[in-house]
Amino acid sequence: MEPTLLCELHAHTTWSDGELTLRELVDLYGGAGFDVLCVTDHVLRSDDPWHLPESCVHEANFGSYLAAVDAEAERARTLYGMLVVPGLEVTHNHAKPDLAAHAVAVGLREYVSPDEGLVGSLLAAREAGAGLIAAHPHGPERDSIPARATRRFWLEWETLAPLVHRAELFNGTDV
Repeated sequence: MEPTLLCELHAHTTWSDGELTLRELVDLYGGAGFDVLCVTDHVLRSDDPWHLPESCVHEANFGSYLAAVDAEAERARTLYGMLVVPGLEVTHNHAKPDLAAHAVAVGLREYVSPDEGLVGSLLAAREAGAGLIAAHPHGPERDSIPARATRRFWLEWETLAPLVHRAELFNGTDV
């Protein structure tokens, strides 16, 4: 039997809405024996209805964010033999859940602005070589935190599916 590859493809730090620093996140997953950790902090539209875009990764701090992830990637490789991959969660929050969508851009090393619209930012991330995952694409059921519901992928799957590589089935905040 082939060995299992243990990966986390969607994790946030204190660069956005995570509770752990980048170092603490690396140590948590490295200490748990993970092989791959993708750090995908939020990047927000300039008119995000729930948060200030400055409280997340943005164009002005993206270089520092990428440098910090790269430094931790080197430390993680040395200490744990774990691959750490940078990315962003391209975040399109909306007061109406049917218009909200998030996409994790794994391996993204160029800044992509959500202000380009969902389709525009997905295309830009693909062009930059990122692997795209439709993040927590909720269906018609009620969400435990209604303001966080993101139903656009679910409602427009036939149109949006060709723009992403995979869809997230669940994550730690969904269960």
